[in-house]
Amino acid sequence: MKDRFSRTFWRIFDRFLAGPIRDLENLQFRNGGDEDNGMIIGLDVGGTHTDAVLLGEEGLLREVKIPTRSSDLFGTVLDGIERITEGIDPKSISRAVLSTTLTTNAIVQGENPAVGMIVSAGPGIDPTAFRTNEHYHAVSGAIDHRGREVRPIDPGEIAAIAEEFKAAGIRNIGIVSKFSTRNPSHEKGIHSILKDDFGKIFMGHQVSGSLNFPRRIATTYLNAAVRPVHKRFYEAVQNSLESKGLTFPIYVLKADGGAMSFGASLDFPAQSILSGPAASVMGAIAFAPQEGECLVMDIGGTTTDMAILVDGAPLLDPLGITLGPHKTLIRSLETLSIGVGGDSAVTVADGDLRVGPDRQGPAMAFGGSVPTPTDALFVLNKMTDGDRDRAAEGIASIGDALGISPEAAAGKIFDAVCRRILAAAHGMVAGVNSKPVYTIHELKEGLTVRPREILILGGPAPFFVERLGRLSDFDVKVVPRWPVANAVGAGLARTTCEVALFADTQQGMAAAPEEGFATSVGKNYDLKAAVTQAEKLLREKALKMGADDDDLETEVIEEMQFNMVKGFYTTGRNIRVRVQVKPGLIRGWRAIAEGLSATKS
Repeated sequence: MKDRFSRTFWRIFDRFLAGPIRDLENLQFRNGGDEDNGMIIGLDVGGTHTDAVLLGEEGLLREVKIPTRSSDLFGTVLDGIERITEGIDPKSISRAVLSTTLTTNAIVQGENPAVGMIVSAGPGIDPTAFRTNEHYHAVSGAIDHRGREVRPIDPGEIAAIAEEFKAAGIRNIGIVSKFSTRNPSHEKGIHSILKDDFGKIFMGHQVSGSLNFPRRIATTYLNAAVRPVHKRFYEAVQNSLESKGLTFPIYVLKADGGAMSFGASLDFPAQSILSGPAASVMGAIAFAPQEGECLVMDIGGTTTDMAILVDGAPLLDPLGITLGPHKTLIRSLETLSIGVGGDSAVTVADGDLRVGPDRQGPAMAFGGSVPTPTDALFVLNKMTDGDRDRAAEGIASIGDALGISPEAAAGKIFDAVCRRILAAAHGMVAGVNSKPVYTIHELKEGLTVRPREILILGGPAPFFVERLGRLSDFDVKVVPRWPVANAVGAGLARTTCEVALFADTQQGMAAAPEEGFATSVGKNYDLKAAVTQAEKLLREKALKMGADDDDLETEVIEEMQFNMVKGFYTTGRNIRVRVQVKPGLIRGWRAIAEGLSATKS
């Protein structure tokens, strides 16, 4: 089974690298609906363009690039799916994976409805220090670090807050109690008081099993905040596809480079934040060196996203995403986005050339009103598929302001973009080396990252290879099918998740509150038993989220056990484990990478 899958996807990438795309009418696929013989859709919504690809046994079958309508992301996504599936038998599509900026934009732009937050902490800490929004209430009640109730909640206090929320028209609520990952009874108690009068209620212990009270508050808040826009997106996509008879499974790419089923994402909508940069990373993995470090850069129209791979594995932010003022527990790849891209506005102020960070529409070569780096590429004769005269007109205005020729201005703009990108890359490397280096699989003890290679994807990628190489010591290469490689990365991402389990043998209990699991244990319950239990829960969770049964590559990412002592005697064990399905590409990606290296030689 595994060998057959490897051969299948080796053929995909063999076709992906060389040879023309075949006529779809001449292709034949078996109608099975599983990943072994079905076609896969990958779709990535970028700030400027939305890319969609259709992959099958014969290779890259279709690719579509359409302008992203920021005011109508729903419609943009639907257009992409409809165009990529036109004339295709729905039964021959095994799945579609979407990467979208929808939730990220909603948070950054503040376009979220009011959310109610109820937080309890207990003695020693003031929950108001972690306020996330206007309707934020710190309430009575406390659980200690071992999960024991110190002070109960006050039902009357919760009922009064509920009335205030209803008067403010609030529908979605977040509830967080400190140490709820050890004992969620307070969060559940507050939920039981509110559940009949509100919409979606997020409880901190279900949002994340990791210990970090301030970050769990922020994570719970973001899930509640983006839930309405994500739910509308889900319903719009589902209804549109069903009306056209398209019923294949849909997945959403997460910030850690893994996928989750569209339905499951309704309970964890904030997991899709920063899925765009994750798609870029996943699109480069199969082409990256499996030893050493390299940089990945996705040069788009609005931003340039970058990441670092170590031995073919992306770096991981071990704590979680920081989005504006919100430090979260949302597991994420270590990425960096800078406000410079092909459509960045170019201006001159006080004799200084400025590129970005704002984008004021497309390049003048494509109907825009302000000069951009893309227009500079036209003047430098690197691009030819647009209105060169309009591009030259815009760049000439920059040249006049600088007192140089249009050609010299174009070169200066292009160099400025390349230098900005390289400076950001060096800054990212320095930042990574200032702290412990984690990949998605492990802690790289004592590693100093020294990438010597850059892999570039995105529409203008080929034009940057020579110039970035000349301005630096990097060996710069283009990722195959660079214009849509991010959509390919989304389409081939593995379904991932993690489980955290806590046990206290003195109290005779083991629990994974995020999974709604609790059981009694004996005095002999140990770390090995906890890992076994956690792995069982992980398997059940992964399958529920849409994982392939043969693609569950799991690992332990945290395990701790220490004895609790009273007087001179051990009274029990305190145990904590975390296990995960490894992020990465679906089965066969290693064989694909080896095959690609052999093909290149």
